[in-house]
Amino acid sequence: MDEQRNPDPLAAIAALHDPSRRAVYEYVLRADGPVSRDDVAGALKLVRGTAAFHLDRLAREGLLTVSYRRPGGRSGPGSGRPAKFYGPAETELSVSLPERHYDLAAEILAAAVERSVRTGAPVEDCLRQDAAAAGTAAGLNAATLEEVLLQYGFEPCREADGSITLANCPFHRLARTHQETICGLNLGFLAAAAVQVDGPRFNAVADPGPDRCCVRLRPAGGQ
Repeated sequence: MDEQRNPDPLAAIAALHDPSRRAVYEYVLRADGPVSRDDVAGALKLVRGTAAFHLDRLAREGLLTVSYRRPGGRSGPGSGRPAKFYGPAETELSVSLPERHYDLAAEILAAAVERSVRTGAPVEDCLRQDAAAAGTAAGLNAATLEEVLLQYGFEPCREADGSITLANCPFHRLARTHQETICGLNLGFLAAAAVQVDGPRFNAVADPGPDRCCVRLRPAGGQ
């Protein structure tokens, strides 16, 4: 059975800074199948312990998967202990500063287009539905609204009136060139997420301003 974890992108990229470890990672990527510590050590002319250290670090950061099997496919008594084999993880990594989530926008937009083609409904209506569905899923998987906002890089800031402004737009470049579409997507996503989480209730409203996200979260029942 494979072992796999979700990597922290910054930690994973930092792990690849070491040239020897990067060479190990690239060797595993190019291999035809899972490789052992001995395979890596022999191919890269490394001490076996060094190969094992680099492989385990890459696995710990979620860049490689680990599986176990007995050498040569042997089984039964006397076949020896299962050995570790390493393969590339399927997880894709990207790092952006400030934090961006263009992948989320792409998933919502693609789902909306597919729904529109399938049903014949206007794409604007489909976009609202799919943005709300994504926001609902995000809210259900979080304990609080703040957790959702931090997870997606909105950089929430509490105002004196209890509202929450968002210092960062995770879809910044898209919002600059497709403002109406992306800001509507953003509003629908956050409005649905705010309904699902526990804690104080907020309403998402369109309130664009300079150097911040187009959405403001106002306390439910407030003005």
